[in-house]
Amino acid sequence: MAGLGAAFRRLGAVSGASALGLATYGAHGANIRDSYHKELFEKTNKHHFFHSLALLCVPLCSKPVWAGTLLTSGISFFCGSFYYQALTEDTKAMSIAPVGGCLLILGWLALTL
Repeated sequence: MAGLGAAFRRLGAVSGASALGLATYGAHGANIRDSYHKELFEKTNKHHFFHSLALLCVPLCSKPVWAGTLLTSGISFFCGSFYYQALTEDTKAMSIAPVGGCLLILGWLALTL
């Protein structure tokens, strides 16, 4: 189990690095024209980064498999759908955002176990 917790810690580090990379892309490379989508991208990036920090704590909890899986899936669904909308202005993926949000909440609860 300790090895799996360490794997989630490494995944958290990679996720945090990708959040920082996306922040740089959003600030300097993305061609986001309107203020709504720019703000959406920035808020999504903050959520991505904070939940990446939560992944770093996964090895410290008693249920690392649950917490890590829920947080990783939640980041993917929640942040992925908002990044997609911010960059493409297409709302097709927005139906999975609530699922991702619920997974994130469950992931935080699993950290407390």
